[in-house]
Amino acid sequence: MEKEKKNEFHLPEYYENRELSWLKFDARVLNEAKDKSIPLLERLKFVSITSSNLDEFFMVRVASLKDMVHADYRKRDIAGMTASEQLDRINTATRKLVESQYNTYNRSLVPLMAANGIHIIEKYEELTAEQAAYVDRYFEEDVYPVLTPMAVDASRPFPLIRNKTLNIAALLSSKKDEKHKDAVEFATVQVPGVLPRLVPIPADTSENFGEVEGRTFILLEQIIEKNIDKLFLNYHVLCAHPYRVMRNADLPIDEDEAADLLKEIQKQLKKRQWGEVIRLEVEASVDKKLLRFLKDELKVAEEDIFQISGPIDLTFLMKMYGLSGCDSLRYEPYKPQRVPEIEPGEDIFEAIRVGDILLHHPYETFDPVVDFIRQAASDPDVLAIKQTLYRVSGNSPIIASLAQAAENGKQVSVLVELKARFDEENNIVWAKKLEQAGCHVIYGLVGLKTHSKIALVVRREEDGIRRYVHLGTGNYNDSTAKLYTDCGIFTCNEAIGEDATAVFNMLSGYSEPLSWNELVLAPIWLRTRFMRLIARETKHAREGKPAKIVAKMNSLCDEGIIAALYEASAAGVEIELIVRGICCLKVGIPGISENIHVRSIVGNFLEHSRIFFFLNDGEEELYMGSADWMPRNLDRRVEILFPVLDDTLKEKVKHILDVELADNTKAHVLKPDGEYEKIDRRGKVLVNSQKQFCEEAVAAVPKTDHVYRERVFVPAEPAE
Repeated sequence: MEKEKKNEFHLPEYYENRELSWLKFDARVLNEAKDKSIPLLERLKFVSITSSNLDEFFMVRVASLKDMVHADYRKRDIAGMTASEQLDRINTATRKLVESQYNTYNRSLVPLMAANGIHIIEKYEELTAEQAAYVDRYFEEDVYPVLTPMAVDASRPFPLIRNKTLNIAALLSSKKDEKHKDAVEFATVQVPGVLPRLVPIPADTSENFGEVEGRTFILLEQIIEKNIDKLFLNYHVLCAHPYRVMRNADLPIDEDEAADLLKEIQKQLKKRQWGEVIRLEVEASVDKKLLRFLKDELKVAEEDIFQISGPIDLTFLMKMYGLSGCDSLRYEPYKPQRVPEIEPGEDIFEAIRVGDILLHHPYETFDPVVDFIRQAASDPDVLAIKQTLYRVSGNSPIIASLAQAAENGKQVSVLVELKARFDEENNIVWAKKLEQAGCHVIYGLVGLKTHSKIALVVRREEDGIRRYVHLGTGNYNDSTAKLYTDCGIFTCNEAIGEDATAVFNMLSGYSEPLSWNELVLAPIWLRTRFMRLIARETKHAREGKPAKIVAKMNSLCDEGIIAALYEASAAGVEIELIVRGICCLKVGIPGISENIHVRSIVGNFLEHSRIFFFLNDGEEELYMGSADWMPRNLDRRVEILFPVLDDTLKEKVKHILDVELADNTKAHVLKPDGEYEKIDRRGKVLVNSQKQFCEEAVAAVPKTDHVYRERVFVPAEPAE
């Protein structure tokens, strides 16, 4: 009977498909663009993020499903769907999302921009004579020299169209060849990515609306389309339309066969531009004959063609965000505050010796993490620095400090994860620079991505060797640390220091200790630990003791974890989940998940921290880490889960969870029908968790502190 009950927790109808759940997340991002209480340029930013998210989703997730279909892989997912069934459902959901996206842009945001004196001319026919003359001159001087028009005929085959590039396709007829004047030929030209897509042009002075200079733009593809006849002087241009292709960008790397992983990844990166076409975007008004030609030459299926009612690829809207003179159309920039326990300019090791320090980004500055490595690099008492790097910024001060440390004669070991998707090229560059500086660089482990966030500094002190450790939930990236909400801890706890040493010995060699003190590692036994922690709460509930789990993460799609949560809920455990993105768990299933509540917070910052709370019959346990509850994190990555041991820090971390559970402004709550809804705020005190954390961070800094200069939060496209 007990076994039957356990099997019931695994029924496919109790699970949501992960891809469809992700599309619901992107719809929640789009909801921010629909929110009239948000400033205009912030709303445009969310439309742009929706677009870039969707691009990556197609290049990786949809591409992976298509590979499964080609391989005749018929295994069903946890929701009981085959790859082809998933693709059908994704297609329907994506079209609905794209339609909603362009309705939001065309019907709400374009009129709002116009009302605020910002104009984007999407059709060159709308230009005044003065603007047209300006655009033609700009084309001749700046655009024409960069273009490479490509005709397709018997001697010139259809060119390879690069992934994600915007192009203009045209149908032509000969001016000279009277015999074949009815013959139609095809040509294409790439819209150059080296030129700005948004081109400022003079405002329309025919009607004086008091427009501000520099607020009228035309899209680069419209400038090219207007002047496309100059590229094909011997032809009549019958029609011209923009299009864009999305290709399979999932890298097929056979690590066992790759003698040199660095070279293999470099080779595969080049292929990313030429993978199978999995989506073709064209203008809704595209000529049918032209579309048929594109479809045949690109070998794209009818269901993978998206006809777009507006500008193709709305990621250009991110460029609008920094528009000068528009401060009233953006949130006031938030300045990350200093960490109260660390005085500016003080010895960071001395501060850590006083006690464990919690960091909460971006509310508190990332500077102490940068300073930790920088001070270690120049400190004569520091013997060694060891660190894992997954994604770093373009001009990373941490990389510079690690190189400096090696040049200063310190033992520096760095694990650079070459397989960090879409950061492979960047990481290869940094890895080579670190090697040249004398660092010992490890290129990840075969078959596993190293996703853990850990830095270890070994220092000689009066009373012997002391190990200082930083553990985090987010990347060592000073740029995304202004965008992503993450937590970290500085500690010189001896047990954690021993574990940190063991982690790096395991990564650099084959040395795995017989036992660990405090850190929990994937893929060794992180899954087992989570299952035990959930089972303990289940046991307490069955014994009539209070039992509670609160977990915050980016994604939840592991069947084993979800089944364990269902069992816990059925036993009476109160479960609160804060899941930003994918959630394959369903709430409100009678007798199964009635005690589970799921919320997703989508705000100005990207929620990224992972925090796990277990009541444990009053002996509360709190953990943070780099891992989501996903099979890849638990089974195929090197991840670290670390405990919050200090009682003061425990209260701070519990406060983070409490405030997010009280959020009724940016939170979306998962309903039993699988849809997410904003909370009804009528008659309630408004709680915006991100805003509250900003205010609390400002209040925590001593008022006498005028010396410290914080960094300013500047929005950018998300890197993860």
